[in-house]
Amino acid sequence: MNKSELIEELSTYTNLNLKDAEIIVDLFFNSIIDGLKQDERAELRGFGSFSVKHYPAYIGRNPKSGKAIEVKPKRMPVFKPGKDLKIIVNPDLKESELDFNDE
Repeated sequence: MNKSELIEELSTYTNLNLKDAEIIVDLFFNSIIDGLKQDERAELRGFGSFSVKHYPAYIGRNPKSGKAIEVKPKRMPVFKPGKDLKIIVNPDLKESELDFNDE
């Protein structure tokens, strides 16, 4: 499902017009994005959580030339699925088998 399909689904389910549904979807995503920009965590119970992982600077190698290059520190958004979502996606697994740590 892409964003426009989500907007259509919301519009159909709630009897909102497409423009209002688009505003709601944009507000939802922008709220999560704004929180992540400020290093806040967004948790949607039963679905999962969004957070920011910090990666320090390091010396890497250019694969083409083999030269050492400095890779700057960065922040990456991370999604961790919630337990309920794992169960829905993997209905045949036992709960103990779902406790895979994010590798």
